[in-house]
Amino acid sequence: MDRISELHAAALAVHKNAHAPYSNYFVGTAILTKSGRIFAGCNVENAAYPQGACAEANAIGAMVAAGEREIAAVLSVFAGEPTGTPCGGCRQRIREFAAPNTPIYSCDSTGVRATYTLDELLPHSFGPDHLH
Repeated sequence: MDRISELHAAALAVHKNAHAPYSNYFVGTAILTKSGRIFAGCNVENAAYPQGACAEANAIGAMVAAGEREIAAVLSVFAGEPTGTPCGGCRQRIREFAAPNTPIYSCDSTGVRATYTLDELLPHSFGPDHLH
């Protein structure tokens, strides 16, 4: 199985566990780190809307909790048509741990529907390198 297929399987597995009773918009994300590990997360909504958490944020949290700090690729499975992309906040969260040329895969349950780089989704971004 290739790495994109592994990422898709991991994202799809958590996608079905998303807690989205308000939007009914289920998202599962898998992150591949530079060391080759995969971390997954799903969106978790909350009745107090600002308290919810995106799938990408949850996957990044799992990655950081495991001691990883470098993202090699991000793949998200979105419900509905057209497939989505990470929100602005998550694009910035990804930027904290990823290079501008990091691939971001936008998928549905059947596979990849679009591929972007982080720089395409967040051009002229502000990141850790600006603070050194």
